[in-house]
Amino acid sequence: MAAAPPKPRAADVLGRVTLVTGKEEFLSERTVQAVRAAVRAYDAEAEVSDASAAELTLATLGELSAPSLFSSIRCVVVRGLENLPDESVAGLLDYAAAPSEEVALVLVHGGGPKGSGTLTKLRKLPTVAEHKSEEPRGRAFTDFVTSEVRAHGSRIDQPGAEFLVQAVGENLRALAAAADQLVNDFQGSSLTEDHVKQYFGGRAEVKNYVIADAMIAGNRVKAFEELRWSLESGTSPVYILATVAGQLRSVAQHVAGNRESGMPPWKAKSIATLARGWSPDGVARAIRAVAAADADLKGAAGDPSYTMERLVLTLAALRAAR
Repeated sequence: MAAAPPKPRAADVLGRVTLVTGKEEFLSERTVQAVRAAVRAYDAEAEVSDASAAELTLATLGELSAPSLFSSIRCVVVRGLENLPDESVAGLLDYAAAPSEEVALVLVHGGGPKGSGTLTKLRKLPTVAEHKSEEPRGRAFTDFVTSEVRAHGSRIDQPGAEFLVQAVGENLRALAAAADQLVNDFQGSSLTEDHVKQYFGGRAEVKNYVIADAMIAGNRVKAFEELRWSLESGTSPVYILATVAGQLRSVAQHVAGNRESGMPPWKAKSIATLARGWSPDGVARAIRAVAAADADLKGAAGDPSYTMERLVLTLAALRAAR
């Protein structure tokens, strides 16, 4: 995912079958739209149609791929290939083996084992080109941001890409929209972390991580300041505490020597910094303190602010007691 795939030309898709597989719907839809765009660029009058594989028969496929009154060029998208009826498999395979030269057929499979036999047979055909939409993990999200910004004709540094992922979350659609907004609003500039913070630094999710990291690092002054600001702004203390718990679990893994947990390098570096000053016993007691605070927030105590501020002091003391 470090680089966006090249946009297809009409010659790449007409008279061929584009097989789109995988669970990442955003990437799958991008491939579908790219094929449509290639066909429309070749013939502005081209017919574009969508169909569900569950309702596909050889007759309906013939209707979809037949020339229309306005153009002989067509783009046919068949979605939910995993739901293709058994009696339609042979007909689809026959067509895919010798597709019409004036039709771009796109078959979309949503991932999973269902319909895998059909996929295996399609992959063996020389007329079929597969595009996999794999769910990204770890560093792939920051690579995606970098690729998106580059596709818009700009650049973003690594800290900026990492901060954007932390601020927006691991959602490709949201990250793509954020990258587009940043490039348009800072035209002619290479994007940095400061640019990203202008738009997304106030996101509650980011603030939660700032608070959690300050608490775990024993930075009481910053933790108190950020905590009070967030609570006064209406952020739920339960969400803040959930972030603290997540970061503390990562620190516990690091302290225990389990440092290869699949997290991206920038996060691993951040966790390693937070883990300094923590002993295994201190982390274990801190996790129990967070669990007690969680119980308090969910009904055992009446003052959320006091519960969270007490936790700031507790974690700072446990970190210092090696």
